[in-house]
Amino acid sequence: MPNQPALADGDLVLRPCGPDDPAQERLRFVCEWDGRPVGSVGVELRDHHVGVLSCTVDEPYRGRGLATRAVRMLVRFGFDELGLERVEAHVNPLNRAALRVAQRSGLRREGVMRGNTTLGDERHDTVVLGRLRDDPDPATREGFIGILNSTLPTKRAIAQGVLRNGAGQVLLCELTYKGEWDLPGGVVDPMESPSECVVREVREELGVEVRPQGLLAVNWLPPWRGWTDATVFVFDLGVVADDLVARAALQAREIRAVHWVGEEELEERVAPYNQRLLAFLSSHAGPTAYLEDGLPAL
Repeated sequence: MPNQPALADGDLVLRPCGPDDPAQERLRFVCEWDGRPVGSVGVELRDHHVGVLSCTVDEPYRGRGLATRAVRMLVRFGFDELGLERVEAHVNPLNRAALRVAQRSGLRREGVMRGNTTLGDERHDTVVLGRLRDDPDPATREGFIGILNSTLPTKRAIAQGVLRNGAGQVLLCELTYKGEWDLPGGVVDPMESPSECVVREVREELGVEVRPQGLLAVNWLPPWRGWTDATVFVFDLGVVADDLVARAALQAREIRAVHWVGEEELEERVAPYNQRLLAFLSSHAGPTAYLEDGLPAL
């Protein structure tokens, strides 16, 4: 390390200042901008060719893009000179500037370690961001999309279906994991369309093949009993024979039983938002409705 030359990006230079320990498990550089020391960067070397990055820029020099430039040089040094296969940054989620620096340096947000650090008397989370040697450069289209995809907010998507019998009753599932009965369906898997999801879920949970005949409503659900908010796609699965209940092959770990339910029974069987949803759909002939918490929102 003592013979390691300085790294330079125009007027920004990373000057090696030696390892923090004799085993050289942590390497440090002083950041110099126009010949002035403005901060430091470092990489802690761990097993399996992984390096954990750190960066500090003195307060008068923040907001000039120096941290991003320094970390980008350090990342390239880690891959090209240290033989690293992966670099990481561990950032307090309240430190938005550090999160931006990591992302602009090509690191993708990967997860959160909850309550793993303390600041004073308070426990704090840590955001883990990472970049692999073969990840696309952040300046490329592929690299930019990869970083953006890792930071975009997530929202559950649910697909459910309305099956009716000749008497107009709705098929509801008695579930093993909650008290309220619900429409057949479930959470949409990654890279799966909502219509594919409802077909798959009805097949898995009831052993029945269905074909969506139209989209009745899109219903946004606010947080409910510990669940975060979600968007529910409610499909028309048509009118089927009453014997569907008798011939259904139920998925025992999730479905206890299925029942035909009339409108007069909904209040005691389903969650309030589903009661509002089904009451609305009973007199709605189309087009597709947009609902919030089971009520028309437009």
